[in-house]
Amino acid sequence: MITISDHITYDEAVYSNTAKVNHILNIPSADVIKNMQLVASKIFEPVRNHFRTPIKVSSFFRCAALNKAIGGAITSQHVYGQAIDMDGDVFGSPSNKAIFEFIRDTLDFDQLIVEGIHDGKMDWVHCSYKNAGNRNQILFMYIDSTGRKVYENYNLNRYQKLIK
Repeated sequence: MITISDHITYDEAVYSNTAKVNHILNIPSADVIKNMQLVASKIFEPVRNHFRTPIKVSSFFRCAALNKAIGGAITSQHVYGQAIDMDGDVFGSPSNKAIFEFIRDTLDFDQLIVEGIHDGKMDWVHCSYKNAGNRNQILFMYIDSTGRKVYENYNLNRYQKLIK
C-alpha cells in the first residue's frame, strides 16, 4: 500500500469527483508519488501538525486528462504532484487565512496562492514545493467580472483589504 504521509492517504491524494464522473484514471507514476510525498512532508504535515486538526485536501495529483477536464493551467504543478490545495474552512478551523499566513511566514515553498477571493475570504490555499529552486512566489487568484481567472502578485496592503 502506497503512503503519501501520516495524514494523507493515497486515495485522498488522487481523488477527484470529476475523474470519477468522467471515468478518468488519475494514477500517478512512481516519480510523481515521490513528489507528492515531498510536498506532504514539507507543506501539508507542518501545517497539520501546527494546527493539530484535520485539514481537507481538496486537490493534489491531477493527471493531464483530469487537469484538462477541470480547466487547469497547462503548466499546473498538480500534474507533477508538486502542488496541493487545502481547505481548512471545511472543518471550521483553522481558517484558510490562518493556513495561508502560517505557510507564508514559516515554510519554504515554490508558489503560494490565495485562491477564489470573495466576501473577505478565500476558497482554498494552493501551495507547491519542488525539490530544488523554490521561488517563494505569492499570488492572488480571483474571478473577474467577465468570469476570467486573474492572477496578481501578492501585496500585503492589498491582502489586508481583500481578506478579513
